[in-house]
Amino acid sequence: MTAFANAGARLDRMPIGAFHYRIMWLIGIGMFFDGFDIYVAGAVLAATLKGGFSTLGQNAGFISATFVGMMLGSFLTGFLGDRYGRRFTYQVNLLVFGLASLVAAFAPDMTVLIGLRFVMGLGLGAENVVGYSTLTEFVPARSRGRWLGLMAVFVVTGLPCALLLGYLLIPSLGWRVMFVVGGLGALIVWYLRKGLPESPRWLESVGRNDEADALLRSIEQSASAKAPLPEPVLPTVRAVPIELAMLFKPPLLTRVVVGCVCLIVINTLLYGFITWLPTFFVKQGLSIATSFGYSLLIALGAPVGTLIGALTADRWGRKPTIVCAALLTIVLGWIFPSIQDPILLPIAGFALTIPIYVLVGLLFGIYIPELFPTEIRLRASGICNTFGRGATIVTPFAVVLLFNSGGVSSVMALMLALLALLIIVVLFLGIEPARRPLEDLKPVLKQLA
Repeated sequence: MTAFANAGARLDRMPIGAFHYRIMWLIGIGMFFDGFDIYVAGAVLAATLKGGFSTLGQNAGFISATFVGMMLGSFLTGFLGDRYGRRFTYQVNLLVFGLASLVAAFAPDMTVLIGLRFVMGLGLGAENVVGYSTLTEFVPARSRGRWLGLMAVFVVTGLPCALLLGYLLIPSLGWRVMFVVGGLGALIVWYLRKGLPESPRWLESVGRNDEADALLRSIEQSASAKAPLPEPVLPTVRAVPIELAMLFKPPLLTRVVVGCVCLIVINTLLYGFITWLPTFFVKQGLSIATSFGYSLLIALGAPVGTLIGALTADRWGRKPTIVCAALLTIVLGWIFPSIQDPILLPIAGFALTIPIYVLVGLLFGIYIPELFPTEIRLRASGICNTFGRGATIVTPFAVVLLFNSGGVSSVMALMLALLALLIIVVLFLGIEPARRPLEDLKPVLKQLA
């Protein structure tokens, strides 16, 4: 039996090749449909309300069911993923939200649709946690930030795609077709992803060293076809065995606090500001058509922002990129409420969306999975995501209260205060994982012989 597979050192010395591209596409396409299904709510609910299928109160229930499901899905998938593996958990959650989405297309009334949306939320919350964490464990440290950032581009591209497809399909085919598109797409990816390999790092972390070694040998054989691989840089220290209880003690407790604050802030920005922009525009006197056009233009800033985050995370480092993006968001967010010009308004919104989605890519896709050791990565990420998703349950009520009392300026004041908190927490409590092997981020025990 293999004593240690040294999965981390062997994976980190590999050049980027066809294996990595296959992994990214298998995970990324599923993550795209995850993003699509999250953002589809806006287009669907407008249509159900207009057609008399739902009421405003039921639409609020639909949104709440989504976030409650995502919160529970984020929490549960962490335990499943660390216990049964990344591949198994990934397939289960994709199947859950794919099947539930298809069934939702035939919902006889809004009550049933809300129940099915809760089930979809379970899968959606799980996908976000396991997808980023799985890619984290495959990609070499030197380019991990760029690849995880590119994965975030897959997710946020679902926002403009959902808006565009809603605009093209719902008027002629109705809102149900949106669930068919999302469900069929997810099930196709579920079938294709049967070939997704298990994470060698996870296999080694649970003592399945022979399986990890066999998988690594097959990857190495493919990677060495063009040029010999360098010798792996083996660790000089043996890490402390990691257990879940260590999350609630220093130094990992500090990382949990950082992760929770980061995801609470970014979820509040997304679901307390970005998704409310069409409503803000209508309340300010714009027509629904104009509001949709503005929202679509602004949404194009999402993939642009995440792409910028992907290209800068390794070069600038995680902490400097997060802090700079947060500062730029504060500046633009302070200016945005004062703009009334119909030409400048969508341009300013587009500019503001870019640094927000730099943060989306950095926090969801890169920084949070890197904070935690392989043995508990999914559980820890799931806990952080649970707090982040939990914030979205109360966010709509806070937004309505603030908007009614002081308009967009009051809503933006809350967002800017949270961003200031994010900067303080990341600067003083956060670690810098850029270009560092995941194994180097773990607590260590003693020198190896």
